[in-house]
Amino acid sequence: MEYKPTSGHGIQGHFYLPRSGGHAPFALDVQLDIPGRGVTGIFGPSGCGKTTLLRCIAGLQPCENGSLAVNGETWQSSGNKRNSLPVHRRPLGFVFQQPSLFPHLSAGENLEFARKRARQKVSDDEYREITELMGITRLLSQQPEALSGGEQQRVAIARALLIKPRLLLMDEPLASLDQMRKREILPYLEKLHRSLEIPILYVSHSVEEVARLADHLLLMDEGKIVNEGPATALLSRADFPVQLGDDLGVLLEAQIAQQDSQWSLLSASFDGGSLWLRDTGEQVGDSIRVRVLARDISLTREEDMQSSILNRLPVQVEEICPDRDPAMMLIRLKPQSASAAASDANVSRLIARITRRSVHQLSLEIGTTLWAQIKSVAIVR
Repeated sequence: MEYKPTSGHGIQGHFYLPRSGGHAPFALDVQLDIPGRGVTGIFGPSGCGKTTLLRCIAGLQPCENGSLAVNGETWQSSGNKRNSLPVHRRPLGFVFQQPSLFPHLSAGENLEFARKRARQKVSDDEYREITELMGITRLLSQQPEALSGGEQQRVAIARALLIKPRLLLMDEPLASLDQMRKREILPYLEKLHRSLEIPILYVSHSVEEVARLADHLLLMDEGKIVNEGPATALLSRADFPVQLGDDLGVLLEAQIAQQDSQWSLLSASFDGGSLWLRDTGEQVGDSIRVRVLARDISLTREEDMQSSILNRLPVQVEEICPDRDPAMMLIRLKPQSASAAASDANVSRLIARITRRSVHQLSLEIGTTLWAQIKSVAIVR
């Protein structure tokens, strides 16, 4: 069957699944119109419909009331099966929670199996590029049982890439890994993000993962998209519509401006100032993302030069609003050390979570000028 072009690019679609006889807790009803490149994170609490949506996109979940177009190609047309691609004809790669490698084949043989299934020939150079990208070249001769969970998942991702997909779906690929293995594989996913042109849909209920990887964000709850937009904007809202608890904070796009080898620190500049953080190997000029959590910001009326806290930013109170915890308040802050060339709209804001008593003792109100203190060890990478 020929692909039929749609107008424009990006990923557009609609999927509706009823409650299936009343047994499902809610209906899936999702309208999509998202970028056709980069990483779109699909985020929300467990059981909100994220995986079901991904299965609909893949064609693994039958959905008669569904339509899908990917960068100008129609993959599914509602009510018209002749204009819909079956699962095996959809040019996509799918990475599941479990690697599901063939246990009787070596890592390299698992990849060769995928290579033979590719719709287009995979050259030796392309094969080498993918194995090097995922850091698995030295693992190819080993059996899956000899690999760690993180290594198995990297082989599974390489396998998905070798079929030359036009869309990569990742369903909580780190969910089965412990914290150490997650930290091992996240840098490889970041490299994947920087290196690939194909769009990636990344399902997760981990704010850490979507903060590090996602360009665009879909927030789901009870089968619906409750909000969407650029990840940096949504993850920096005090009224984030999905409960984050202690993970509430802001996501900053920054650039390494200075290395201090004596103290193993980096200075990262963002559009509201600069922050000192631990040196994790980046070079001057590299772009990074950092998260500053609301719980890790303290506020003072005057700059405390005798403190162990390295990061002290002059800020102004823009908003004071109640937290879900009745003892706490959320304070939205505008940094005052931004470049003179930066427009007000482009200056990143910070969010601090402090007690209502502290708000009273500091006599905080809109327009109050303060110093925000942030521990370098508390900044999340």
